[in-house]
Amino acid sequence: MLLRISLILAIVAALAAGTVSYFAVTDKIPALTKQRDDEKSAKVTEQDAHKKTKTELTKTKGDLAKVRTELATTKSELDQANARAVAQSKRADELSDKLAKITQERDDVQSQLASYKTSNLTPEQVLNIAKKLKDTEVQIAAIIEEKAILTRQFISTKAQLAKFIGPDTDIKLRADLKGKVIVVDPKWEFVVLDIGENQGAIQDGELLVSREGKLVAKIIIRNVQKDRSIANIIPGWKLGEMIEGDEVTPAHPAT
Repeated sequence: MLLRISLILAIVAALAAGTVSYFAVTDKIPALTKQRDDEKSAKVTEQDAHKKTKTELTKTKGDLAKVRTELATTKSELDQANARAVAQSKRADELSDKLAKITQERDDVQSQLASYKTSNLTPEQVLNIAKKLKDTEVQIAAIIEEKAILTRQFISTKAQLAKFIGPDTDIKLRADLKGKVIVVDPKWEFVVLDIGENQGAIQDGELLVSREGKLVAKIIIRNVQKDRSIANIIPGWKLGEMIEGDEVTPAHPAT
């Protein structure tokens, strides 16, 4: 009998202990679940941040490579422009020396012809002198033309150098450059001008468009041909509608 009571008491005690343990664990389950969810969320957030950082790093590397390529291209273009400027300057000096020499030869020939009446030159000698004078005049005209072309090219090269050295530098155009609008496209806001490379127009040079002394617009040259140019209206500088016959002058004339 005593044994039976002891067993019953032991069973009751075990059940009581189990109940207490159950309720204790039950109380901890929500906290453990929340801790687990928080850790999972933090891990997901960390993984997303890692992926984002990795993506941004890849993009930054790509941007850096692009900048390096553009920098190398710009340096190459700058070196080429410098080389052209040096070569053009050297050629201009050579032409000046050659022109001075030929001009002197022409003056000597003219002097010989002037003294023909008081000389003992034969008609054949006079003809040779006259031919030499004519040839000299042709050479002088050719040198002057080549020098004019070289001067235009040199000015254009200087304008290109200005864009590399100082991107905000205004392109200087000949102070006496004047032209007219010959075609207007209001839809695409561009115009065709009757001035080109031969007249001194330079790409990226800015011009003022006026009519009867009144400013109509400000345009920038985008394409230069031999005797024609195509220009676009500069945003914010359209003060009126342009028409054929409007006059254009440099916005930044060279002094």
